[in-house]
Amino acid sequence: MAMSTDRISAAAYIRVSTDDQIEFSPDSQIKKAKEYAQKNNMILLDKHIFIDEGISGKNAKKRPAFNQMVAQAKSKSKPFDIILVWKFSRFARNQEESIVYKSMLKKQYGVNVISISEPMVDGPFGNLIERIIEWSDEYYSINLAQEVKRGMTEKASRGGVVAAPPFGYKVEDNKFIADENAETVKGIFDDFLSGMGTRAIAMKYTDMGVRTRGGNPLDNRFIEYVLFNPVYCGKIRWCTNGKAASKRDFYNKDFIVTDGDHEPIVDEKTFQMAQELLKSIKARYGKYQRREQYSNFMLKGLVKCDNCGATLCMSSAKTPALQCHKYSKGQCSVSHSVQLNLLNDAVIDALRYAVSSCDFNIELSSTARNETTDFKKLIDKEKLKLSRAKIAYSEGIDTLEEYAAAKEEITATLAELENKRRETVAKKVDNTKYAKKVQNVVDLITDDGVSESAKNECLRTILTHIVYVKAERTVNLFFYE
Repeated sequence: MAMSTDRISAAAYIRVSTDDQIEFSPDSQIKKAKEYAQKNNMILLDKHIFIDEGISGKNAKKRPAFNQMVAQAKSKSKPFDIILVWKFSRFARNQEESIVYKSMLKKQYGVNVISISEPMVDGPFGNLIERIIEWSDEYYSINLAQEVKRGMTEKASRGGVVAAPPFGYKVEDNKFIADENAETVKGIFDDFLSGMGTRAIAMKYTDMGVRTRGGNPLDNRFIEYVLFNPVYCGKIRWCTNGKAASKRDFYNKDFIVTDGDHEPIVDEKTFQMAQELLKSIKARYGKYQRREQYSNFMLKGLVKCDNCGATLCMSSAKTPALQCHKYSKGQCSVSHSVQLNLLNDAVIDALRYAVSSCDFNIELSSTARNETTDFKKLIDKEKLKLSRAKIAYSEGIDTLEEYAAAKEEITATLAELENKRRETVAKKVDNTKYAKKVQNVVDLITDDGVSESAKNECLRTILTHIVYVKAERTVNLFFYE
């Protein structure tokens, strides 16, 4: 609750964009807020001063201090009744958002927003003046964005730096300077022109310890971005349309490419050769063509890599085959390439064996797991104990006899837990009845007259997923409860 005195408890919201003048600095706004609070019999505590520095007011989602303040205003304790801002433009420059937040705070939580430098008269006329001010602020924001965009486009057209430095460069004195990753960039172009694929290039440099600026392993998309970027041959590329940039549509008319004033990492001839090779690779099949050709197949989305857990996706247009999605991007170290017809046969054989043996690896639903003992958790715990016992013996902490005794005890516990788990599943699932259901699925997916998409939907009624074990060339099926 607000403080139990006749003084009003207040908060202050301080926001400064990077282009603001000194009179709107955080210290200036805080000083004005405290002076206003003192003159108007308000209590403004330091903990109720919320500051967003160097942040645009266009959208509340990108203002953490603003969101924290609103959350406190909406809390049951409601620590303040007033929010002070230097100007309404500090609260929001989007009038629609400003109206929504101010209306919500006032009507639902009894918290008013007051502009220190723009005092309002009470009544409808005051509300009208407030709306006019907000419209003016929003117009200024839109106009400023257009002016900034125009200025950056002009700067880019003259070869100036208008964005963060790409991989392989740093910025010094407002100019791109090659850094320690420049040799990697050269290597990427050389490897690509020598015939190495983007995935292989990504894995090569990832294994060498190279990482993106964000510390992530390289993938084929990163390699393609490097190969497409004319900055490496001394150019500046700037997009006047953010949508084209986000889609990496580098041939879009909204991109401008001009001569830069920085040293290139590769010569223009090398860069152009890479572009021609990229175009020829892309021309071998149209966008999404391969995906559409095999957009529906029986095992689509069901088969997982046993190394990283990623889904196996179509990888060959000539001989239908699946490959680990992350391996294709250079993020998984184990190839899981397998011909689709062989994998189909392996899954059908595994289903038939499960029917004949009435042995189903049932994945209990979350509700069922909550209602019963979490055997998986207990089993994993015992496996961890076994691993630690082995380490203790190998490090000379335990004797062979002690390790043998611990291993025997843990193994016995594991066997008991496995038996109990099977018994629990058996109680919930009638295996004989379940076998008939699975047999019906087998009958359908082996019918040549049924479409691949229908087979896929049918499999999904009994299987949560399938794990392809590359080393053993086998499949593990996981059934629904």
